[in-house]
Amino acid sequence: MTELLTDWQEFVSGQDIAPGPTTAEAGFFAALTDFGIIAATGDDAASFLHTQLTNDVETLGSGQARLAGYCTAKGRLLATMLIWRTGDEIRLMLPRELLAPMQKRLQMFVLRAKVKLRDASSEHAILGLTGSIDTAALGAYLPGESNASYSKQDGELGSLIRLPDADGVPRSLWVADIEQAMAAWTVLAGVLKPASPAAWRLTDIEAAIPWVVQATQEKFVPQMINYELIGGVNFKKGCYPGQEIVARSQYLGKLKRRMLPARLSGAEAAAGMEVFSEKDPEQPCGMIVNAERALDGDTACLVEIKIAEAGDAVIHLGSANGPALRFLPLPYAMPE
Repeated sequence: MTELLTDWQEFVSGQDIAPGPTTAEAGFFAALTDFGIIAATGDDAASFLHTQLTNDVETLGSGQARLAGYCTAKGRLLATMLIWRTGDEIRLMLPRELLAPMQKRLQMFVLRAKVKLRDASSEHAILGLTGSIDTAALGAYLPGESNASYSKQDGELGSLIRLPDADGVPRSLWVADIEQAMAAWTVLAGVLKPASPAAWRLTDIEAAIPWVVQATQEKFVPQMINYELIGGVNFKKGCYPGQEIVARSQYLGKLKRRMLPARLSGAEAAAGMEVFSEKDPEQPCGMIVNAERALDGDTACLVEIKIAEAGDAVIHLGSANGPALRFLPLPYAMPE
């Protein structure tokens, strides 16, 4: 199976792919080789993951996907992921750089539960698709598309998961057998423009969907990156690591930190970089969650920040003398 993954990576690297950002509205597809999949199987797979993740796994249906987080005992996110069921498996998609340590950490808590965890990345190709899907051209490969966010359609050749739009442009994930993805590439390229993983990551930023990466592990309680607003936290389920702190953050007092989209001109940003307010230049008031170069040359960012600072102060990257950030409205509602 590892050989298949190597073949897939070599196949993708040999394709004619636009290296930078591209327009989502025109429609593109990207091989998301920077993501991997942990598969959980066994009689206790759902109940075990239910006790580990921030979202409800036991009620996860075969026709849906959900966001979920994995926290420390202090309620700080170690990883964010997309989860779904396919057959007798529950699959967890997360950044590949976090996959091995997260699988190892989950394995520590299996104990006597009847569950097996494995790295299933070598069994699947993950492709992100933007724009409306041409069912006439792609119907032989893709199951029918739904308009409901996080709905999932299964077909003989894989699963299609509808994701939130980016600036009004539809987005979906196709998770397929690697050999089938190779066979479908030419057909896909005849309908959608082949693009880089960075182009896809930009659409996540435009949809304000954050991903915890290595540089930001243990930096955020879920609400600090709006994770409960986008369906990544269930406050009615049972305990999981950090649950008391996450619940306390939700119900006791007003949340003081949130995530906002922003733009940066003439400078690059990266996850984990700190931001500073002119009102208090000596200490950081927030952090870059994710950042990617946009089509216009700006850097698009998701920024975790003190709410009080975001409204009436100029925020700078790296130091109080760094380039200024321009904050934008969220694409979803923020509670008062």
